[in-house]
Amino acid sequence: MTAPTFIVTGTDTDVGKTVFAAALAGALRAHYWKPVQAGLDPRSDADSVAALSGLPAAQILPEAYRLATPCSPHRAAAIDGVTITLDRLALPDVAGPLVVEGAGGVLVPVTPDLLFADLFSHWGRPVVLVARTGLGTINHSLLSIEALRARGVAIHGIAFIGDSEPDSEATIARIGKVKRLGRLPRLETLDATTLAAAFAEQFDVAAFR
Repeated sequence: MTAPTFIVTGTDTDVGKTVFAAALAGALRAHYWKPVQAGLDPRSDADSVAALSGLPAAQILPEAYRLATPCSPHRAAAIDGVTITLDRLALPDVAGPLVVEGAGGVLVPVTPDLLFADLFSHWGRPVVLVARTGLGTINHSLLSIEALRARGVAIHGIAFIGDSEPDSEATIARIGKVKRLGRLPRLETLDATTLAAAFAEQFDVAAFR
């Protein structure tokens, strides 16, 4: 049986997808890859995953592009004088599971003519959509689901971050026709140990095999 690859994307910036990606990669003992990192201060997402996943350094793969400016990759690349090309964004060939993290939301431009949702379609791997549970999440989540489906992207399920909001979570799953995978609460102390424990309590790792 082929080891799974999951693309982790979010409904917006700062919804918690890096924390979720770290938890998922750690639970699967996967390799982790962030193809385009835009903004390196105070640290990159790969650095955060390295600290939170408990994975060995060799399983945190180097980015295809490391851009200094914290904004949409297409703009960050232009500011940095870098040209992002599709051939450098090919999925890495690794032994075992792979967790790939996007940037921002699903319609963030990677290049002036390529959105992340288009890149996900090109890769042909299932997406885990990460959404906050706060106000506005129903609209943002359903719009993201529609944008992915319009491009033929398979949605493995939705993972929530934040306080429990059973009605909002159930509404998104029902209307969007997606599986609710679980919810990570905001952790008072966030480290590899507390994150692994929260993921094990709230998610069924077998759902990602």
